[in-house]
Amino acid sequence: MTGIAILGNGTVGSGVEELINKNIKKIKDRTGEEIRIAKILVRDINKHLGQSDASLLTDKIEELFNEDIDIVVEVMGGINPAYEYIKKFLNMKKHVVTANKDLIAKHGEELLSLANKNQVKLHFEASVGGGIPILKPLSECLAGNEIRCVKGILNGTTNFILSKMYNENMGYDKALKIAQELGFAEANPESDVMGYDAARKLSILSTIAYGKKVDWQEIKTIGITEIDETDIQCAKEANCNIKLLAMSSKDDKGIYAAVRPVLVSRGSQIAKVEDEFNGISVEGDAVGDMFFYGKGAGKLPTASAVFGDIVDIIENKGRKMLFPVREKAEVYGLWKQKSEWMLRIKCKNRVETMCALGELFSKCCFSNAKGKDGDEVVAFVESESEEILDSMLNKLNNQNSILDVKKFIKLDN
Repeated sequence: MTGIAILGNGTVGSGVEELINKNIKKIKDRTGEEIRIAKILVRDINKHLGQSDASLLTDKIEELFNEDIDIVVEVMGGINPAYEYIKKFLNMKKHVVTANKDLIAKHGEELLSLANKNQVKLHFEASVGGGIPILKPLSECLAGNEIRCVKGILNGTTNFILSKMYNENMGYDKALKIAQELGFAEANPESDVMGYDAARKLSILSTIAYGKKVDWQEIKTIGITEIDETDIQCAKEANCNIKLLAMSSKDDKGIYAAVRPVLVSRGSQIAKVEDEFNGISVEGDAVGDMFFYGKGAGKLPTASAVFGDIVDIIENKGRKMLFPVREKAEVYGLWKQKSEWMLRIKCKNRVETMCALGELFSKCCFSNAKGKDGDEVVAFVESESEEILDSMLNKLNNQNSILDVKKFIKLDN
């Protein structure tokens, strides 16, 4: 009999409980193991009086430390007290499953080391991509590949907002409000809209993909708060969509990692990822391109990934877990590939700025968009790298009265 404790009984926690109860017979048939929910930790037990599972609930963590438990599922969220609880359970030689991306991005290496030391497992498939199975394919199924790059839409909130802006010609503020009303965005959406959530997920993906620790705080991060109707219109004119992409790739100089709004060709797979869905592209030297798609959040999608980790632990209790990555990656955030860029340049003199751009860039064309005040130049230019592009823009700034520049990488596939 495998005893399971669930830390948290919110949206995801109740989903995990539902899937466990629904699949008890299936797990017995598949693994020969009976499972049971031993305890569920809640913040305030008085808020749960009358629930059908009330006998399992407690708001005292000490009761779980004394319970006959084999696997602990942490779906509380946040760093503390989840971090201290997980350390305690790992030291008690309990397996742990978590959906906590913030915790894994910050303390994953330490907790994996602790799990190995105590010969137990720490699984966190649900920390990236919600219901999309991506971490296990990266670490196991694609083990024979050298991963060249990872890119994708890792945050459903921002993708929902950008989808509304693009498909319904809606402003950012209105789209955000709708996302909040539907429960896709928090009252304080900073972590999502500033790109921090996607950066944390990208750090986990990249660390597993390249075998070196990628610190999320070193990832170049640009959110979506400055995207407006003109950006959307210019993207449409270029037969593109705007997506907040999390991207990483490995080369001789280190690991490129960034979260930023990008123009993607309307016919590409990533452009077709709409609303709250996530999509992740992985390129391996042997397998080529692979694409993973599904719901990136929500009660049952996330619970599905958690449940998969539970089953994996039950089936493979004796198998040694991969040892944590210790070597730190050299992370850089400037795009090094030859690419086309969309520039929105706020200036005092449009004609002078357009002439200067034509002289600086061998490949340059202009959009008819002029911005709300008619004081902008929208140009599509080609550059060998972002560093060279920035150098050109500095020259432009020295020659002309440039007030502001917004730049978007344009990817064709």
